[in-house]
Amino acid sequence: MKKIYDISLPILESLPVWPGDPLPVIERFSKMEEGEAANVSRVELCVHFGTHVDAPYHFVEDGCTVDKLPLDALLGLAQVCEIPQDCNLITANVLKDAGIAEGVRRVLFKTRNSQHWVNGDTAFDQKFVALSENGAQYLVETGMLLVGIDYLSIAPFSEPVPTHKVLLENGVIVVESIDLSAVPAGLYELVCLPLRISGADGAPARVLLISQ
Repeated sequence: MKKIYDISLPILESLPVWPGDPLPVIERFSKMEEGEAANVSRVELCVHFGTHVDAPYHFVEDGCTVDKLPLDALLGLAQVCEIPQDCNLITANVLKDAGIAEGVRRVLFKTRNSQHWVNGDTAFDQKFVALSENGAQYLVETGMLLVGIDYLSIAPFSEPVPTHKVLLENGVIVVESIDLSAVPAGLYELVCLPLRISGADGAPARVLLISQ
C-alpha cells in the first residue's frame, strides 16, 4: 500500500524566519465564542515563510514568477537523497557520491537540518547545511528540474546569491523548508503545489511525497 508523506511544515508563528524578513501574523478576528456566526482568520506572511517555492523571479530580474511555473516540473518522480550527517556543504563532489539515480530530474536533500523540525527549534541557525555554487552547476548540467532542501535556504547563509542564481537562471525550481525527518531515502512521486500568487517571486506550498 502506498504511503503518503506530508513534508510541508505546519504554518506556525514560532517557525524561524530568515533574518530581516517580516514575522508572520496568524489571527482569528471573528470568533464564535464572542458571538460571531463563524470563525474567520487572517494570515500575513512573507512568501518565503515556512515550506515554500522559489521562482526564478526571486533572483532573476526578468525571470518566471511563481504563478507561471510549469506544473509538470512540480509533479513527478523525485529522489530523496540522504546526505551524511558530517557534511556541511553539498558540493559537486558530494553529489557525485550521493547516488542520484539516472533519469531523476527532481531531487530533495535530507540533511541534519531536518533534526531542527524534530526538535521544534525556533531560532534561526546560520550553520545550516546548504548547496554550493558548483553543486548547483552540477545539478543544472544533469538536467534537474527541481531541487529541495530541509532548511530555509538552498544556499549558504554567508553566500545566498550564487547558488540561487545558478539554479534559477537555468529554470530549476527551488523548494525550501521541507521536513524530511520521517522520510527514508529513495524514489517517490512528488506533489508540490505553491499558492498561485500573481507576479510573486515565491509562495508557500503544500508538498507531498508518495511512495512507489
